Amino acid sequence: MNRQQLIEQIKEKRTFLCVGLDPDIKKIPQCIINDCKEELEDGEEYDDSLAIMAFNQAIIDATAPYCVAYKPNLAFYESLGSMGLAAYEETVMYLHENYPNHFIIADAKRGDIGNTSAMYARSFFEGETQVDALTVAPYMGEDSVTPFLGYDDKWVILLALTSNKGSKDLQLTEDQNGERLFEKVLRVSQQWGTKDNMMYVVGATQGKMFEDIRQVVPDHFLLVPGVGAQGGSLEEVCKYGMNNDCGLLVNSSRGIIFASNGEDFAEVAAEKARELAEQMDEELQKVGL
Repeated sequence: MNRQQLIEQIKEKRTFLCVGLDPDIKKIPQCIINDCKEELEDGEEYDDSLAIMAFNQAIIDATAPYCVAYKPNLAFYESLGSMGLAAYEETVMYLHENYPNHFIIADAKRGDIGNTSAMYARSFFEGETQVDALTVAPYMGEDSVTPFLGYDDKWVILLALTSNKGSKDLQLTEDQNGERLFEKVLRVSQQWGTKDNMMYVVGATQGKMFEDIRQVVPDHFLLVPGVGAQGGSLEEVCKYGMNNDCGLLVNSSRGIIFASNGEDFAEVAAEKARELAEQMDEELQKVGL
């Protein structure tokens, strides 16, 4: 999906919500697990990946009207080995087949020497389970990032300023000229990609810091985790981070997918997504979009 198509989806659906598909098997409702076990045929054995896939499908079907993107976090799939990875691939295929206009972000935080990055890029941007975007760590420099930028209508989402407590350990440190490390990442990386193929991760809890970020990258899209369970303010993110094209994909994971652990989990997830989408519509109206 290219930049203009993404902007059109946001305007048409009146939302810039990204739903994080982080299916922690320890939090998946027991009713899902029970249903998967009941549906097994004679001789088949239960595997947690079955519950993950059933859970993801239900969440996707419930929230699709209220979001423009999904972000599966690879750690939650890789932790279950080959069957977990199969569930990830099935999730991506389910989105391709049923919701082809939704933007898919693989949250894998890849980044390595050039030839290794090229293989990572191939695994996420080619074949039947290709995605639209991949999160990438920038700290090995240009040659570790550029292999991901060689694909039409695919995006690199660079880690810039994250919402975790440890972000201050490196990202907020200043050099002798007073430039903070995250600002250097923003400035230097613009030599590698453009607003058409590069976004940046900026945590919702950074608040007014979005103003500083927009001074360096006024036109790029920002992927913003941390709204909801992590306490980030959607209104504050929009006040300081929204641009003339919206320029935001705001992610919510736990606050939506685990809002209920009962049989109504999908309905409650839909309600939480709808509430955020309505707030986003209001924010879009404020800037005339």
